[in-house]
Amino acid sequence: MKYRISHSTRYQYALPVSHCYNLAYVIPRLTDKQKVEQIEIKLSPSVSSQAQHEDYFGNRFVQFAIEKAHDELDVTVISEVDIKEASGSINLDFGTPCAYVKYLLQHNKDWETICAREFMLDSPMVQQHPDLAEYAAPSFSDDRPFLSAVMDLTQRIYQDFAYDPQFSDVATPLADVLKHKRGVCQDFAHLAIGCLRSLGYPARYVSGYLETLPPPGQEKLIGADATHAWFAVYSPGEGWYEFDPTNNTLTSVQHITTAWGRDYSDVTPLKGVIFGGGQSPQLFVSVDVQRIPEDATQGI
Repeated sequence: MKYRISHSTRYQYALPVSHCYNLAYVIPRLTDKQKVEQIEIKLSPSVSSQAQHEDYFGNRFVQFAIEKAHDELDVTVISEVDIKEASGSINLDFGTPCAYVKYLLQHNKDWETICAREFMLDSPMVQQHPDLAEYAAPSFSDDRPFLSAVMDLTQRIYQDFAYDPQFSDVATPLADVLKHKRGVCQDFAHLAIGCLRSLGYPARYVSGYLETLPPPGQEKLIGADATHAWFAVYSPGEGWYEFDPTNNTLTSVQHITTAWGRDYSDVTPLKGVIFGGGQSPQLFVSVDVQRIPEDATQGI
């Protein structure tokens, strides 16, 4: 499956900004199932410096600086991505039991397991807590296949929590999400990660995009998509598997990965430092994910 993604972010400031220094995590990631074929980055106003780098987790990001007065910032990234179909369906009812996963996490010496252990630790936005462990525990009996237990947790979050964009923002504590059982995809990913880490399992945050299809008979609205978030969990000997609690599913070819890290703070789409600007800048974000027909002419 091939997609063209346009992700635009625009800030309007009440007062001029004299300088700004920014990091943008808006370049789709190269993975085993995902290949980035083309990328175009548009920045306005013109920048004094711009470079692409790779972070600790292997994500690509854009670093740029603007060193002249401006009252508006526009960042647009247009990319073309090829997503590979899964080689077969996953039977979650077979695999390593939960208790043995914990044993392997402690005793395996292979490099992948050693690296995965850091995702068992607290991170800036996700801390382990007994309440999270208590919520997750009914899904994780010792003899249950681990991935089946993770899918059960995913389903319970989907059923128990209401999707409510008005309830939370990027600073809403995870304890509030658990108490009020409301939030958005970022909150649900953080919740699942917190539950898994509180039980002693490694889990990481994944940011990206999700192709959304219009109702039958209606045209897809340009710019109606949004950034999305889900989580990945590690099982020694089985690898990393990705789950989407907002939609109660494993990820599919419709999930396009931008970056992953410990939580949202590692992969914020755009962050930085500005000098000036006044209070409460206006933010406008537009994301469009369009499927590219196989016989279409490529090019951005």
